[in-house]
Amino acid sequence: MQFLKDDFLLNNETAKRLYSAAAKLPIIDYHCHLSPREIYEDRHFENLTELWLEGDHYKWRLMRAAGVEEKYITGDGTPFEKFMAWAGILGGAIGNPLLEWSHLELRNSFGFDEFLNKESAERLWNLAKEKLKDLSARSIIRESRVEVVCTTDDPADDLAYHSLMAKDETMPCRVHPAWRPDRAVDIEKTDWNAYINRLGEASSREIKNYEDLKEALLDRLEFFHENGCRLSDHGLARIPFSGMSEEAAAGIFEKRRAGKAVSPEEAEGYKFHLLQFLGRQYHRLGWVMQLHYGVKRDNAERLYKSIGPDAGGDSIGDAAPIGKLADFLNTLDRDDRLPKTILYSLNPQDNGAIESVMACFQQGPALSKLQHGSAWWFNDNFAGMLDHLTSLASQGYLKGFVGMLTDSRSFLSYARHEYFRRILCRLLGQWVEEGRYPRDEAALKELAEGICYRNAKEYFGF
Repeated sequence: MQFLKDDFLLNNETAKRLYSAAAKLPIIDYHCHLSPREIYEDRHFENLTELWLEGDHYKWRLMRAAGVEEKYITGDGTPFEKFMAWAGILGGAIGNPLLEWSHLELRNSFGFDEFLNKESAERLWNLAKEKLKDLSARSIIRESRVEVVCTTDDPADDLAYHSLMAKDETMPCRVHPAWRPDRAVDIEKTDWNAYINRLGEASSREIKNYEDLKEALLDRLEFFHENGCRLSDHGLARIPFSGMSEEAAAGIFEKRRAGKAVSPEEAEGYKFHLLQFLGRQYHRLGWVMQLHYGVKRDNAERLYKSIGPDAGGDSIGDAAPIGKLADFLNTLDRDDRLPKTILYSLNPQDNGAIESVMACFQQGPALSKLQHGSAWWFNDNFAGMLDHLTSLASQGYLKGFVGMLTDSRSFLSYARHEYFRRILCRLLGQWVEEGRYPRDEAALKELAEGICYRNAKEYFGF
């Protein structure tokens, strides 16, 4: 029996008409964690577990909650056993976006429109086995109508695969690097000094002091720019702000380079000044700055020690000190060097505060120069997306929103764009049905198509 119907989530006629146009639009996936190597080499997958469950800590968390042994999640269970464990628990995930995402992925890539459970699992496994003979990283990207992919890349990376893809005329989309300098920023981490050495090697210089660090980063910024990078991304526990002088921050850098520990206050001062320096460079280069914050990582020490990071041990952190966000942005803005900026907090309590701060720094001619990024991670579900869109519309300018991203390591995750588009069209249609917006089909279509595609294309310059 078919599970997801064509009108899934579209509970009014206006929504259905809007979605018929939005569904056909290309995808600009401006933030993801796909492997450039796997895209370039056009990775083929041996089985559905390899494609669908490998590295997906969203699914791992749900499996643990459903009582599945770790052997069948990240352990030495066979691919078929792991798949059957997932199929066996998915039906109990009513209300969880994983149930809906998973079925969209199966329908879009495998033509499987049944409800996945123990009874239907083996049919899907065998169907996928045949389909996977012709399915690959690039073919999934092509069939998903993806126009641009932005991967997540360290400043010390050589971008070899990006260079190869830029010359490859068979590529189904453009693949750009995105600058993620977290390892240079996180001065308190135990491997920070080793990383600074690696960064020095990548920039062909010895990094002894703070000025050396800035020169090394400038060298790598130019290299990334030459290789098509147009946006940065930062993963932060919180937005740093400090009254510390830059000279004092330079001293903290040298203290840590000497192998000494730094206090939380010292770390924040260093991070604030380094991010201010980077923000000014993004403005000079015309890049977009993305700030992801509000996460508490690696909460389960035993899980981290046995599996490592990105294993499903992260959570929503405290609501951010919004005053620090405002002061951080103001320090860049007061001499007109605030770049286009996208703000993402993992804590949904920050939604309204983010929009109120953003409005202080909006500036033409850019359409929504500051953006409240798409509902992120634990919030990219039905309720979270509705809350985000409603909050943005209430205090901001929804028509200028750059829309959805996958933030995923899975090639099947482009179904999340479909999920977002359906929810957006549902909400717009609901407002029309309630008399809160006229039945102006042309204006509504322009609004929906902008959010789903055109705004991102223009905002990032793709």
